[in-house]
Amino acid sequence: MPSTVRHRSVNIVFLEEGEAILTHCKPGDIAIEHRPDGWWTSFIGEKGEADSYDQPYASYNEALWAAKAAAEFGLR
Repeated sequence: MPSTVRHRSVNIVFLEEGEAILTHCKPGDIAIEHRPDGWWTSFIGEKGEADSYDQPYASYNEALWAAKAAAEFGLR
């Protein structure tokens, strides 16, 4: 079951292994998921598309801070 943190009116959704982004996120949300190569931050667009940075973060905390910064500046 994913967990959600609300920051500046943006949901940051932490997905467990195997959980699909579009099953648990809606437009305007930011998803964080751990994959074998690192922590990925994805932004959910108006039509449900998920757009990610081109590289993962090395740690959960780095991904969380990036998501919070994006929420602060409205860069979704």
